[in-house]
Amino acid sequence: MRISSVTMFEQSTASMNRQQSDFLKVSQQLASGRRVVNPSDDPQAASRAVGVDQSISITEQYRDSRISARNSVAQTESVLNSVKDVVIRAKELLIQASSDTLSSEDRESAASELKGVYETLIGQANATDGNGRYLFGGYKDNAPPFAKNAEGSVEYNGDANSREQQVDASRLMPVTENGKTIFQSVPSSASYVAKASPGNEGNVTFSGPNVNDVTHDDYGQGFTIKFNVDPGIEPDSDDSTYTVIGSEGEAITPDGETGTGPFDYTGDGQQLSFGGISITLKGDPADGDEISMARPGTTESPADLFKTLEAAIGVLDNPAETDAEKAALRNTLNSSMRELDNALDNVLTVRASAGARLNELDVIDAVGSNRMMNYTQTLSDLVDLDYVEAISEYSLRQVGMQAAQKTFVDVKGLSLFNYM
Repeated sequence: MRISSVTMFEQSTASMNRQQSDFLKVSQQLASGRRVVNPSDDPQAASRAVGVDQSISITEQYRDSRISARNSVAQTESVLNSVKDVVIRAKELLIQASSDTLSSEDRESAASELKGVYETLIGQANATDGNGRYLFGGYKDNAPPFAKNAEGSVEYNGDANSREQQVDASRLMPVTENGKTIFQSVPSSASYVAKASPGNEGNVTFSGPNVNDVTHDDYGQGFTIKFNVDPGIEPDSDDSTYTVIGSEGEAITPDGETGTGPFDYTGDGQQLSFGGISITLKGDPADGDEISMARPGTTESPADLFKTLEAAIGVLDNPAETDAEKAALRNTLNSSMRELDNALDNVLTVRASAGARLNELDVIDAVGSNRMMNYTQTLSDLVDLDYVEAISEYSLRQVGMQAAQKTFVDVKGLSLFNYM
């Protein structure tokens, strides 16, 4: 069988090109640190690597989302901490103002400081995040959620939603709170609040009410104590009577009573118990005076931290000279302090929720880090290079290419003309 010189040259060239290609492939692997440089190197591994790469990208996006969510929740928690301090200071001022030793001027001074607390609270309620969006406006975050109306009272202009952010594949987390939840809500365990009617002409004051029995059949509804005093009788007369009316207009029989009955409001006062609650009254009522009681957050007693402060400021700004005015002052301060207690409990509850979400973000971060580590290891197993094996292969391919080159040189030198 005759083999032409052309055939030998072509085979030698093909062998040398093949060795160069294999050598170049190993060189690229060593330079890139990857076993699969092109999909053709390992189609199955390359296909799986695309899926793992996508999972890594999604995990990184969730990680960035958690950073943004943590900033928003941390800002919310910080503002709520400031709100807590403001409410505590307001309560301290009301306690001071309720002292009988203070003069009208002293109470006006307390009212002046309370106005500053009130304005500070408005500022906190209209706090913004780092992007200029209002924290407590819900989805209406492009305008201040709390603003004064024409009467000078603060109104909420946001919505009842909370902005949410996807922080993991299965977790959509609220990153802010709406102002209604913070400043116009109370916890479910909030105590009853009593309020004297603005038109009362007597000097009856109250303390409480206190909850005695939450299982009482009438517990949970609102109550109104109406006083009936014959204008022709002397004060403290046994002919002064009262009636307790439920929220549906029915008469409520107080515990231990057979119906409406006389009262002795002098001395240390008299305690009334009905509907699972009790209230202590002291002083002389006028005919038609009323004291109402309701659970806060209901239509009968809507919760509003700003209106609570507005009522306290209003009563402290007006000098209390008559017995009726002094009773109105004490009753309003008592109601306001009870409402501040409920508001403080609510703020602490919402703040605790924000703190819990910060802790949850830490847990999700730890899970995400473990997931990212697993993805990275899987991707490394699929496409990363084994340097020990690659260097051995590199040396082998280098020797093979040198042998092919030497063979080509030897074949090229074979010619009959060398022997002529």
